[in-house]
Amino acid sequence: MDKSGGRKVMDEIRSFEKASLFDLGHPLLNRIADSFVKAAGVGALQAVSREAYFTVVDGAGFDASNMGPPSENAGSKKHRFPNLRGERSKSLDAFVKNTGKESLQWGLAAGLYSGITYSMKETRGGAHDWRNSAVAGALTGAAMAMTTAERTSHEQVVQSALTGAAISTAANLLSSVF
Repeated sequence: MDKSGGRKVMDEIRSFEKASLFDLGHPLLNRIADSFVKAAGVGALQAVSREAYFTVVDGAGFDASNMGPPSENAGSKKHRFPNLRGERSKSLDAFVKNTGKESLQWGLAAGLYSGITYSMKETRGGAHDWRNSAVAGALTGAAMAMTTAERTSHEQVVQSALTGAAISTAANLLSSVF
């Protein structure tokens, strides 16, 4: 079996990770736009796959919360994280709007995070460490908390900031391990 074809594919994937999709005249703008577009694509795929999952589960007559037969209280079930599931409307219009909304949220989060980490790296003289990740994660988490709900309490903003900081710091620290 010829392994050169596999290497070409891997080289192409690696070059895509390094190459920027845009040239907007400044590295900060390029990075924000590139992160936005890539994450928006991931957000769209996530929204579509979630909708497909719930469509299959609903069509099969299963209760999505425990994957067993439908419960007697299927109409009154409460979800712990209702915003993670999104709306399961049967109309194509609602599906497209939900997918676009999630794409925008994912893109904004990635663009904001990427822009903050780049700015901090430049401000700190090229240092890119866990501190940059923690600050960028906290600011991104707080911003996303304020934009995803109509009525956001300060506790939700603080919790999202702490979660964002923890996840991005852990990712930064673990990136050197793998």
